[in-house]
Amino acid sequence: MRRHRRLRPELRWAAALYRFRESLFLLPALVVIGGVVLAEAAAAVDRAIGTRTRVPATVDMNSNAATWLLSTVAGATITTAGVVFSLTVVSLQLASSQFSPRVMRSFIRDRLSQVVVGVLVGTFVYSVLTLRHIDAESSGPAPKVSVTIAVVLTVATVLLIIAHLDRLAHRLQVGEVVRSISHEGESVLRSLLRAGRAEQPAPGEAAEVDADKAYVVPADRAGWVTQASAERILRAVPAGTTVRLETRTGAFIHEGEALVTLWPTPQNPERVVRNLSATVEVADTRTMQQDVDFALRQLVDVGLRALSPAVNDPTTAVEASLRVGGLLRKVLVADLPPERVHGAGGRVLLRPYSLRHDEYVQHGFDQLRQASVSQPHVVAALLRVLRMLIQHVEEAGRPAHVPALRRQMRLLLEAVEEQPGMHPEDRERLRAIARQTTDPADHENPVRQSGARD
Repeated sequence: MRRHRRLRPELRWAAALYRFRESLFLLPALVVIGGVVLAEAAAAVDRAIGTRTRVPATVDMNSNAATWLLSTVAGATITTAGVVFSLTVVSLQLASSQFSPRVMRSFIRDRLSQVVVGVLVGTFVYSVLTLRHIDAESSGPAPKVSVTIAVVLTVATVLLIIAHLDRLAHRLQVGEVVRSISHEGESVLRSLLRAGRAEQPAPGEAAEVDADKAYVVPADRAGWVTQASAERILRAVPAGTTVRLETRTGAFIHEGEALVTLWPTPQNPERVVRNLSATVEVADTRTMQQDVDFALRQLVDVGLRALSPAVNDPTTAVEASLRVGGLLRKVLVADLPPERVHGAGGRVLLRPYSLRHDEYVQHGFDQLRQASVSQPHVVAALLRVLRMLIQHVEEAGRPAHVPALRRQMRLLLEAVEEQPGMHPEDRERLRAIARQTTDPADHENPVRQSGARD
């Protein structure tokens, strides 16, 4: 079978925008191009007005001084650009080793870092290009507009460097790392919910697939499923076709593995395969374009790294657990996109592998629960978060999610009971936290509170 890797224009555009945000090259390259254009435009303006004309709010300088100034600015900016690159690489290394390799993307996509790199290199290019319009052997006046813009760019660059250092220092704090991950996860969730509200749920239950009538479309490459729009998938198949997506966004699929199954078999399979392959993006790396679970994965990774013997930072694990709870507060009260989607012409899309609420709970707490048993401080935080979520879903009229949350509490307490070396008072304190019905954010000793009420 022929391989079709050409995506639909909408998917290519969305993927390109996402790559643009996570690139340390594209935005700086655009800024450098802007520096080239600005240098030529300023030189054209100076030629038009002449060097003898007085221009308000410009710098008057002779050509020798302007040459020295631009040469100094060019040398300083390109040197500083190297320093900024080094700081960026060091911050990426620290984030990878201290938190998780998956959180590096939040540092790479930082817009201020990209702007600073671009402005530094752009100022260098501007200064070099402007030098060729100045007669270094002459003692006459230098081009006013070009020199003034160089001075402004120099001052702006210095301010941006200071802002970048300040932001870099803050972004290396664990609170800012987990906050940015959680915030992006909530943004992706809002986008998914908007798309889900536009989908029409299909009535009935999933029918059994007749192997003789079904047609399987394999994946044409290995990678992570990053985009799979229901609307585009339904438009890609003939009327009266039922399509079952054999994967989900955020899952890894191997080349040749079933991507979608459709029945009845289309009359022109090659055309349908080409259309369907263009509606599902398979990328080399996992992204958060349509994958809320990836935000949970990153938060859990931060907590697991903090609980590892090499790091041993339970306070960071507590902060990651709190952010997991904050993101799940949004997920558990949301109406997730339907598993069966009805389209025009009798088309139906089945998504049996899409994550549901209980699976989000498992992905958010299973590994943290298993790794935190020896840390009573982290166990207490997890119990409070679970208790908070139970109260939240009950108040939101979603009691169906309570069993999954209570199961996490039960498994956690059972693991605590079996943990060797834990003091009986610590066990009793954790039991009391699980029984408490007060505000889950109350971090006072629940045993003392119970005694005060008695």
